[in-house]
Amino acid sequence: MPRAWLLPTLLALCGATATTTLLARSQTVAAVATALLFTTLTALNSPLIFPTSLTEAEAEAAPGNRPIVYWRPGCKYCARLRLRLGREARHLHWVNIWTDPEAAATVRAANNGNETVPTVFIAGQPYINPEPAWLKGQLADRRAG
Repeated sequence: MPRAWLLPTLLALCGATATTTLLARSQTVAAVATALLFTTLTALNSPLIFPTSLTEAEAEAAPGNRPIVYWRPGCKYCARLRLRLGREARHLHWVNIWTDPEAAATVRAANNGNETVPTVFIAGQPYINPEPAWLKGQLADRRAG
């Protein structure tokens, strides 16, 4: 199983186990609440909420000079950025550092040896965990200019 799916799989299994246990004890309301909680956590940690990831080489070679977001599954800050960007997320290249060792090295170089994500590169300049509203503004400025 790829590393990106480990956390969502564990969350789904734990949620199924907890829900089944609660149903066996006839605690229907608690079972439904538990199922909803674990389903939400599974979805938020799933790589499916992110646009298709490219490798760093593919993102840099792609036409259009889009900003590059380095991310990893299970990162709550990456999920927050992705969800708050909404449809604007498609105007960025997303690179998963867990599937691309060169991308992980780039992030470490920008973050004093740490794999801090999300790290966004705009015109070669790194921005570590930028505010979603700020990034939306940068995207709007790039499209307008």
